[in-house]
This record gives sequence, C-alpha cells and structure tokens, in this order.
Amino acid sequence: MMDLTPEEITAVHLSLRIAVVATLASLPLGIVVAYALARWRFPGKVLVDGFVHLPLVLPPVVTGYVLLLLFGRRGPIGAFLAENFGIVFSFRWTGAALACAVMGFPLMVRAIRLSIEAIDQRLENAAGTLGAGRVWTFVLVTLPLALPGVIVGSILCFAKALGEFGATITFVSNIPGETQTISAAIYSLTQTPTGDAAALRLTIVSIVIALVALILSEVVQRLANRKLAQF
Repeated sequence: MMDLTPEEITAVHLSLRIAVVATLASLPLGIVVAYALARWRFPGKVLVDGFVHLPLVLPPVVTGYVLLLLFGRRGPIGAFLAENFGIVFSFRWTGAALACAVMGFPLMVRAIRLSIEAIDQRLENAAGTLGAGRVWTFVLVTLPLALPGVIVGSILCFAKALGEFGATITFVSNIPGETQTISAAIYSLTQTPTGDAAALRLTIVSIVIALVALILSEVVQRLANRKLAQF
C-alpha cells in the first residue's frame, strides 16, 4: 500500500524542498523582526506587529490572492522582478515557497520574540559595559540565548509550510511536478473516484514527516537548553 508512485514521490520531494526554502528564507528576517518587536520602541510598533501576524487571521485564499496581485507577472513587484532580474514567482515552485514563507512567518516571529523577551536584559547590559556594541551583544549574547526559540520558530514555519494549501493553490495553482505539493495532490486525488488509496498514502507520509519534525525539534531544543544551562 505504501509503494508511492513517481507522481506521489515528486509531490513529497517538492513539498520538502518548498518547506525548507521557505524556512531558510524567512529565518534571517524573522530574527530581525522578532528582535525589533521584543527590544525596540518606535512609532507604529503595534501596526507592524499586527501586519506581521495578519496572515494568521486572514483566510489563506485572501493571502494568496494578495500575493498574486503583488507578485504576479502583471503585479508591481512581480513585473519589476521579471523584467529586471528574470525572477518569476507566479505559477512556479518559487512562488509556492514565497506563499509558504508568508504563512509561516508569523509563527516563526512569535516563537523567537517570546524567547528574546524571556532573556534577562542585565546580561545584555553587562556585555555592553564590557565594551561590546549592540551588534556584538546581539550576536554573542542575545542570539545564543534565544536559540531554543529560533529552533522552535523554524520548526513551526517548516510544519506550516509543509501543510499549506489555500494561499499556495491561489497564488501558483496546482501544477503537477511544478507546484503540486502534498496538500494539493491530496486535494486532487480526493476529487477522483479511484484516488482514495493514493490520498491515504500521501496523508500517512505527511503525518510521518510532521511528527518526525516535531520530535526532532523537541530533541534539539532540549540539547540547546542543556548547553545554555551550562553557559
């Protein structure tokens, strides 16, 4: 029963690639945004915070449609990127990665922000009194202490990207071999009379991948907490 067809293997491989790319692309910006929301005071902070978390409350289809308007071939950003750099997101796997990154970004930022807010600021102030600038204090003190939150945030973003459907299918459609992820493939299979077995196989694969990711995050987080306790 678990003998996957080449099409199903392609969907699994594409989902993993999209989830990994979405997570890695979101991580640097996620850390910066989380630090800014946790430590900085600036006008419009509440508005920025709301904008970051907006994908969590919007229907995924709305998010996907907004991405299509902005990053489509006729959109202001999409047309500029296509004409000047040859970068195309709409109806490409890169667009699926962008949609997944947008949907998973709030979860990543939330986890990292809570981890940074839990850090005793006296440790950061002590580094400053020893001559470390803000950048070095962040790199040598804040970021290592926030490592558990960074790990959790990355795993949450990866898991969200792996299961994303609404924004992805609206932005890049459901093209086999190009944008058809596990979720899109399951949706297509459930619409065919003979697709139940294949849909069940992909469902099991999706559950296994998500479970392994969560277990791995728990193990890595415990190891990081032990190292920080020694520190």
